[in-house]
Amino acid sequence: MVRPLAEALRGGVLLFEPAPPSARTPAARIAERIAEIERLVAEVPRLDALDVPELIDENHEGRPFYRSADPREYARALAARTGLEVIVNKVVAHVETPALARWAEETARSGIRHVVLVGGSSRYIPYPGPSVVEADRLCRPYVQGAGGLLGNIAIPQREGEAHRMLAKTRSGAGFFTTQLVFDREAPTRMLVEYDRLCRQAAIIPAAVVLSFAPLADEQDAEFVQWLGADLPEAAEREILEGDEVSAGPRSIERAVAVWEAVRASTARAEVTVPIGVNVEQISLRHLGVAKALLTEFARVLPPSGGGPATSA
Repeated sequence: MVRPLAEALRGGVLLFEPAPPSARTPAARIAERIAEIERLVAEVPRLDALDVPELIDENHEGRPFYRSADPREYARALAARTGLEVIVNKVVAHVETPALARWAEETARSGIRHVVLVGGSSRYIPYPGPSVVEADRLCRPYVQGAGGLLGNIAIPQREGEAHRMLAKTRSGAGFFTTQLVFDREAPTRMLVEYDRLCRQAAIIPAAVVLSFAPLADEQDAEFVQWLGADLPEAAEREILEGDEVSAGPRSIERAVAVWEAVRASTARAEVTVPIGVNVEQISLRHLGVAKALLTEFARVLPPSGGGPATSA
């Protein structure tokens, strides 16, 4: 039985973030992708929800070009076919406040209960839309009115990120998904600091879902860097140098090792922040590698009912 997202976030949540279709993707191809995700969900144990992104390019003035279609329609189709809860991401920087309020109302009315609000890519651009904190306060009544959860993005390597997370928690964020993680130091430091700030403020911390993605080739590495992820040179070398056929398995091994290291470090520090995993499919070409990473995390994360992780 699928557990509610609010329950899953309290202990070892496992999300899958499928690559979204573009506005130009033919309907028949979208239907094929949905069928592929449906088969994946049936074959991977204990998935809790699907996290549907919105991909945007920006020009030098910060004006958006939407690489993906409206994620809400895709999310609704995935929910209907898989039976899983869905989360829809929305970049708020480009949407003026009245339009964002309409978006939140329409989204809740359409049956999508969980959303992740995302800021712009640069702090130097005067975007027309609200800040993430302002967007949280605006959208929170619609999301909570639908019985859903509001999420934001956390960027582990960004200086002062824990303070931003505290402000977003106060404005209504119930969970965070991170930018892609390839090393343990930054997420561990962020989690320890966020936990400390929440204790000082007497605030219950939001769950933090660490995002991982398999890299199968140089093209994948270039794309994650375009997404803004911090891919250390040592990690890229470890994964991609050598036999390209085994790059995917090496990437999976490193992702699980990073997760285990973060979990062990935060446990030693007695961090109370609930943590989980989000696996991103960054390439349509490599759904199989993403499925393999999901399967491995399903094995090492605590089972759906809670308790210690199992080992094979």
